[in-house]
Amino acid sequence: MNTQFEAEQALGAARETLQSVFAPWIQALAIEALSADETGVDFHLPENADLVHVGGVICGQATASAADTCAVAALSAANGRFRTCTTVDMTTHFIRPLKPGAVLMRVEILSNGRRMAYVRVEMRAEGDARLAFTATGAYAYLE
Repeated sequence: MNTQFEAEQALGAARETLQSVFAPWIQALAIEALSADETGVDFHLPENADLVHVGGVICGQATASAADTCAVAALSAANGRFRTCTTVDMTTHFIRPLKPGAVLMRVEILSNGRRMAYVRVEMRAEGDARLAFTATGAYAYLE
């Protein structure tokens, strides 16, 4: 994020992106941008029984989708607006199962250039300091 960082403007850009850019099934996840700072954005994924698979844990597809979604919203925060982009690469690591419940996510902007951006995502069950999921992603700007 730039040196003239404005937390409220960044948070507004992330929230606007979450509300207006994604497909309806992603919007149905009800992800909320909580706070923004110079290095990234914090998000909340509320409890949702539809994300739990037969094994009794939140499915990996849901966490990967949430990570990708939050990454794009965090890039919007860093840029002060949504820039059309596409996911080039995402590597995920499922460290421990996430039991049904709310999930907290942190997206750190590693690099944000004119054509490419790189992020790291971490997820934890709300109320649990242990890391459950990480992802790194690369995004190409299309404008």
